[in-house]
Amino acid sequence: MPVEPPPTPWQLPSAHDADEHGVVAVGADLEPGTLLQAYRHGLFPMPIDRDGPMGWWSPEPRGVLPLEGLVVSRSLARARARYEVRVDSAFDDVLDACSDPRRPGGWITAEIRSAYRRLHDLGWAHSVEAWDEDGLAGGLYGVAVEGLFAGESMFHRRADASKVALVRLVELLQDDGETGRLLDVQWATAHLSSLGAVGVSREDYLDRLALAARLTLPPAFR
Repeated sequence: MPVEPPPTPWQLPSAHDADEHGVVAVGADLEPGTLLQAYRHGLFPMPIDRDGPMGWWSPEPRGVLPLEGLVVSRSLARARARYEVRVDSAFDDVLDACSDPRRPGGWITAEIRSAYRRLHDLGWAHSVEAWDEDGLAGGLYGVAVEGLFAGESMFHRRADASKVALVRLVELLQDDGETGRLLDVQWATAHLSSLGAVGVSREDYLDRLALAARLTLPPAFR
């Protein structure tokens, strides 16, 4: 089971205090206790820009992927046969790939990388990876807190590999039959919307989060 870190000394504002861009606060730190408090209160960290201060975000609409609403096309279903999906077998490699500064719009700094590595060591951050005969083909990482999985980033080196990892993540969140778990994707981009992600209001998101907070971790992340 994950190890609960010391509580944060920061008093993070309410998610309802977000400005028109979705920024709730700027500053604080990325200690494990701070990150977990943020996720439990509907916030996530991301720099205001790559070299700017750390922002704490609660965008509206908020991107979520309803587990029952996952869209698996026929081509994606066929692609699953090409990959073996593993959990937490190469967390550092996934984190490195997601934080590659050559990626367009890259935002994962060395500070963020170190912070999520610490969360992984404590049992909170996880990777879901798609492998083929040539090695790690794609994957994603995020944070599992009670019934919430907060997706942070994904990457692919071969076609559909990150999508295959996402499909498996949805299955992992449903494996024990417990309903009400929440898959947070931050923003419902066109790519994620093609897989079933939707944008919901802040109030709706916080209601879903409150339900998820009463649930247990999925077996794969215990």
